[in-house]
Amino acid sequence: MPRLEFFFDCGSPWTYLAFHKIEEVAEEAAAALEWRPILVGGVFNAVNESVYEQRANPVPAKARWWAKDLQDWARLYGIAIGWPSIFPVNSVAAMRGCIVAQEQGALPAFARAVFEAYWGEDRDISQEFELAAIADSVGLDGRALSDRIVRPEVKQALRANTDELIARGGFGSPTIFIDRDDMYFGNDRLPLVRHALRSR
Repeated sequence: MPRLEFFFDCGSPWTYLAFHKIEEVAEEAAAALEWRPILVGGVFNAVNESVYEQRANPVPAKARWWAKDLQDWARLYGIAIGWPSIFPVNSVAAMRGCIVAQEQGALPAFARAVFEAYWGEDRDISQEFELAAIADSVGLDGRALSDRIVRPEVKQALRANTDELIARGGFGSPTIFIDRDDMYFGNDRLPLVRHALRSR
């Protein structure tokens, strides 16, 4: 059975797109899907600081195309992506929440609800009360999640995933690995992921 790892941060619209499809891709190939929450800001700070320069000085024509491309993909996938009033968002609490949800076997539902809250409803996912409400909405205990995301072992688990991605050559979100060493970056690489899985 192929192993499919999905390194992700909910603060990225392209990651939301890929998240929406990755379970389908894994199921088609009978691949074992492993969710790997990360803090993408930590990745940028370590190995991809050029992201900040591009945000500060965008190329206008490319920015217009980028916005259209994002909406084209969203329409193709049948999901709604707006532009949040707070961007970039501090996603550390949300991603620690994903670690806690993963411990309880509820990561896909929690992460999907976080993506939808931020990219679909313009809710500030850096706020504890928003994350608690999101947790409650998917059957988790929001207060317990709020208490647990500050625990050292949860912080360390998120840091370990982030450090591992950097060590394995990753530079952003989403990053996908097939069988440990075959790396793909970005939603638009999912057709290549599908092809690679079919060939195994």
